Formats: sequence, structure tokens, C-alpha cells
Amino acid sequence: MTTPTPTSNGVTGLASSPPGLPDVDTLARLAGEFFATLPGGGASPAFAPAPARGVAEGGAPSPASPALANDPVEAAPSAGRGAAGPAVPEAYAAALPTVPLAGTPGPGSPYYFLGESSAYRAESPVLPDSALLPGGSVSPQSFGLPGQDELRALLAEIGGSSRGEVARQEASAPGFYFLDQSGGPRGQRYAEPPEAPSQLQVATPPFDINAVRRDFPILAERVNGRPLIWLDNAATTQKPQAVIDRLAYFYAHENSNIHRAAHELAARATDAYEAARHKVARFLGAGSPEEIVFVRGATEAINLVAKTWGAQNIGPGDEIVVSLLEHHANIVPWQQLAAASGAKIRVIPVDDDGQILLDEYQKLLNSRTRLVAITQVSNALGTVTPVKQIIDLAHRAGARVLVDGAQSVSHLRVNVQALDADFFVFSGHKVFAPTGIGVVYAKKELLEAMPPWQGGGNMIADVTFERTQYQPPPNKFEAGTGNIADAVGLGAALDYVERIGLENIAHYEHLLLDYATQGLKTVPGLRLVGTARDKTSVLSFVLEGYRTEEVGAALNRDGIAVRSGHHCAQPILRRFGLEATVRPSLAFYNTCEEVDTLVAVLHRLARGKGNTALR
Repeated sequence: MTTPTPTSNGVTGLASSPPGLPDVDTLARLAGEFFATLPGGGASPAFAPAPARGVAEGGAPSPASPALANDPVEAAPSAGRGAAGPAVPEAYAAALPTVPLAGTPGPGSPYYFLGESSAYRAESPVLPDSALLPGGSVSPQSFGLPGQDELRALLAEIGGSSRGEVARQEASAPGFYFLDQSGGPRGQRYAEPPEAPSQLQVATPPFDINAVRRDFPILAERVNGRPLIWLDNAATTQKPQAVIDRLAYFYAHENSNIHRAAHELAARATDAYEAARHKVARFLGAGSPEEIVFVRGATEAINLVAKTWGAQNIGPGDEIVVSLLEHHANIVPWQQLAAASGAKIRVIPVDDDGQILLDEYQKLLNSRTRLVAITQVSNALGTVTPVKQIIDLAHRAGARVLVDGAQSVSHLRVNVQALDADFFVFSGHKVFAPTGIGVVYAKKELLEAMPPWQGGGNMIADVTFERTQYQPPPNKFEAGTGNIADAVGLGAALDYVERIGLENIAHYEHLLLDYATQGLKTVPGLRLVGTARDKTSVLSFVLEGYRTEEVGAALNRDGIAVRSGHHCAQPILRRFGLEATVRPSLAFYNTCEEVDTLVAVLHRLARGKGNTALR
């Protein structure tokens, strides 16, 4: 089996080039020398110029998205930027994961020779069977953490219970954590994970977890003398080097206000900002970049919709439907609107596993329903809601639907057109991008009819003291100087995620979540909260004899970062008779050994081996 290994520049590639081809470092050097000979190349050595539009890496044609064919960034380049079009910072490009391309021999280029606004490939590259694990998927892989001998010994001691003996992994054993080279189970500590959903069994390149972790410099931090184990991903995700480099490059070489100046830096900044809008549109499957509005985050996004479309369309006697799973950000703005308009809030209940009761939801819909606001993934429980069915039922009742995707975009493939969502919102910092940047997607006809939210520069076409004429969407909703740099960082984060592959991410996290669930079930006195059949990487629990903040503090002493509290989702926790939980939440850079550490510390607490003063 051919497995990916890190290349010298820290990105994931194949272990070696095919016979007769130079190695990756030589290719990179030759590529740099080549581009230095192009017009303008020598003047800006930190740039890797983009190819002609429509050409992807390796010279292969890049499938264009018909809905995005009229790409304003593809217009003639600004004076002084050369015919090659927008360029990409080399450090950022080199930090992106390398993915072998379909039909191309050898590893993909470590450079991202695509313009900032280039289309993603429509389909994942298909690799030979020999390059894939059984089933064409990836599995969680062990990643060695120092100082775990005591924890391993504790696991081995615990393992004699009826839940099954805990097997110690042989240090020299090759292959993946759950599978040996023949595909059989090996080193299983809790229970073998079930097969992932069939839709995730796709032929996508497996990623090397070691290389992925090296892409995130903060994972090398130590906390209280222990390696940092970041299990607070539902609160915020860490940033890959590619995003950090892209932000640094923007401020070093492109920093300017956008749209309004006729100089080179303004052109570069405008290109980068609008390119990020195009990347978001493609990432969400939107019909046009004009359907993407940049805001500070999902909270501001929901408030924008409530105070524009909501104020315009919801009145006395109308009804707004939300679910019991919602984050406060998808409750409070609608309460404020209802109080101001005379509308009524109605709530979709959930069952004892934390799953939406669709039959009860249908009973709530009627001719007075104007809006359904629903999370795609619960931040407190991890429940994945049936948003497509919820949207279809709402539309039959004549209602619009807003989907809160803050917790879904880093775990699941989203296509807003396939869902037929009227509004979709998310925050960049939940998907490995900087804080302070978020997105509102809305159907074009809705944006065109909605009034502006704020007034000022950038959103106006003409102003007199008698009247103001506004820009068309999305500019109409982006008053003042936006968060330009972090929008560019969001685009870089989406590049990174697309290179890893959301299908790869979803499958890996599915197996890791199952592994962690089985491990937590071995802890005496631990109660899992939220056990829906369809859920993503959230594990809420309470531990008998401890307050949630005490468990969080004990885990922190071992370098483990989790969230404890109500998670801005008090209604759903109270449904389970709780005011707070401990919430570990996973991402694709987490490992089985990190889960083992979490489980071992919880066992120590449950058995009184921790700080007994905490009891």
C-alpha cells in the first residue's frame, strides 16, 4: 500500500517520485527558477505566478463552474501586475497539503499554481486501489505523544473489565491504528468502529496525520509541561501554517483598503478579498459570488438577516420556528424580532438522544409560519439535523429557512443549492480560518429585496442630501472598511480544507468519534449527553462527583483543552436536566492517543487518583 509521507516542506506527498522523475525539492527549485524568468518574476521572488485561467496544476484543464463563469477577478489584470494574472504567495502555497492529481504521474506539485480565485476541481482525484485503505478511506492513526507510559499502564490496568481487554500497541507495529496491513483489527483499545456511512466511501487520497499535525504550529505547544491536546474545536479551531502565512503576506505586501483606489496595493487587496468571496461561493455550492456577504461571524450573520429580511417580512401574528438544539445566537435575535413585531416563537422538540422530532416539527408548520431557523449541527451535543427535510417541509408551508452552519462546515460537505436553503451562515474561526470573519449566504432574489443593515462607505452608489442610492448585493450589506485580511485568511483556510478533502475529514472524524465514544463509556460514573445516531465530533458529558469546571481544570493540568459550561445552549442542556457539561470536541488533527490520554485522566478522576480536593 502506498502511504503518504511528509515532504521536506512539511506538506503531505507521496514517499518518492516515480522512476525517471526528479524529486519534489528539485521540482520546486526548477519551478522557482522558471517563474523567475517570466516578465515581472524576478521583481517579486516571493510570488508564484498563476497559470492562465482554467488551467489547474500539472497543466490539466480545470472544470469551470457555469454559475461562476462571469468571474470579475478574471478581468484584464491591473496595470503593473502582468499578464499572468493574480499571484499567490509562495510560502502560503508551499504550506498547502499536496494532493496527487488524477491522471498525473508522481506527486502533485507542492506549490499551489492557481490564481486566488481559481475554481476547485469538481471531483476528488481518483487514485489506484493500491494507494487506498480497504474501502477507499482513511482511518485514525496513532501519533506518539511523549510521557504517556503512566497513562498506558492505567489503561492496561483498566482493560481487564467486561468491556474488553485494553491492548497495548506495539511500538514497532506498522500501519494504521485500527488496521494492520492486511486490513484486520489491531491495537483496539475499546471497540472496533462500525463502517462509516456508504456515502463517505469515496476514492480520495488518504492523508498523513503526522504531516497534517505539523501544518498546525500551535499543536507543538506544551501546557503545564504536557503536550497540548486541543479538544476545544467546537469553540474555535486552530490555524494551519498556510493561513498564518497568507495573513502575514497580506499585511507585508498587499495591505490597502479595497474597491476605491487606483493604485497597485488597492488592486492586490481587492483581488485577494474578492477572490475569497469566490472561494466561499464554491465551497458552499452557491450560484454566484454575489450571494456571499462577509460579516464578523455567524452571530452577526443571523442578526443581519433578522434585522433586514426579518423586519421587512415578519409582523404581528406571524410565527418563527426554531429547534431546542439552537445556540443562543440563533434564539436571541428572533426573540428580539418577535418582541418588536408581535410575532411568536415556536420550538421543535428533541428526543432523549437529542434528535429532532420531525413529526412534531410538521405539526408546528402552518400558514402563519414565516421562518424556520435551524442549526445543521448542534454545538452542545453534536447532533446532525435533517436540514434537507426541514427545508422541504418549511417551503411547502410557504416559509423561508435559515441554516446555522457554524458547526457543520468543518465536518460536512455543504451545498446550499442542493439543500435549497434560503439563508446559510457560518463563522470562519470554526473552519481553521481567523476570528472576526463570517459569511451570510442568501438567495440572490432575497438579497436584492432586503434593505441595507448599516449605512456608510462602500455600500453606496450615490449620495445627495435628498437621497441615497445603494450598491447592489453583496456590497449593499458591507458598509465601511471590512475585515479584509481575515477574509483573505478565510479563503486560505478553505483552500487548505479542500486540499485535505472534506470526505477524508468526515470519514476520519467519524471513526475517531466512535473510538472516543467507546472510550468514554468505560469511565465509571460518566454520563454521555447527546447520543444521536447521526452526529459529528462533539462528546458532551458529566462525571459523577465533580462539577464540570472541576473536570475541565483537572484535564487542563494534563494539557487537555476542553470546554466546560452551558456552551451558549442552555435550553437543550436543560432538556436533559443539566446546567453545564464538559465538552471535548474533535477535529481531523486529533488522534487516538490524544483520546487515550483524555480517557485515562477521566479514569484517574473517577477512581480518586486525581486531586481529591476537587470532590
